[in-house]
Amino acid sequence: MKLDILAIGVHPDDVELSCSGTLLKHIKQGYKVGILDLTQGQLGTRGTPELRLKEAENSAKILGVHMRENLGMEDGFFMNDFAHQKPIIEVIRQYQPETVLANAINDRHPDHGRAAKLIADACFYSGLRKIETHKDGKLQEAWRPKSVYHYIQDYYIQPDFIVDITPYFEKKKEAILAFSSQFYNPANKNEPETPISSKDFFDFVEARARNFGRIINATYGEGFSTTRALGIEDLLSIR
Repeated sequence: MKLDILAIGVHPDDVELSCSGTLLKHIKQGYKVGILDLTQGQLGTRGTPELRLKEAENSAKILGVHMRENLGMEDGFFMNDFAHQKPIIEVIRQYQPETVLANAINDRHPDHGRAAKLIADACFYSGLRKIETHKDGKLQEAWRPKSVYHYIQDYYIQPDFIVDITPYFEKKKEAILAFSSQFYNPANKNEPETPISSKDFFDFVEARARNFGRIINATYGEGFSTTRALGIEDLLSIR
């Protein structure tokens, strides 16, 4: 199966928090969309890796994505080297996405910026024919996504473009809440509190989406940054 968009996150729930509205929008438009999680969030304060895998499955069903896989990398201690680039390259070559969405280039959690570079480098090296990878015993074809965009996470980053997700914001919240171990849940009152488990965290999520939406005269938006200039076909289509 070939994908149009592959959203990659270092932790389960990174994608849901930062770009799931964009995924929902493109699925509605008929595009093939998938999610790749690099780790199981093993170092997370709340929940367990097994529980987070189940939560990720539930969220994938809510979003309606066409695939979701987890590479099981070591949370917190992965490196940007060939050993970690290779499994990402294998997935990219298998699904041949046109666009990859990756973690924020700079953020409060050090894993996010490190993953952003790892993912971007893997996308580039995936296009080199002399790097050989195999799937089911067969040599994979080289494939380089046309675009790599970085979604915006905890730190505010000036977006290079914003996607209007107004019709999809409620479904985005539903997908986020599939990770019930990570966010505010009265049933988990004995779990330690984290920056994202407080009762008012969703106020921040909504405020960020409203802020991005306001910039483009929409109610809700998701922002992205790029490392290269974007090409425009039609000036009149820009909002």
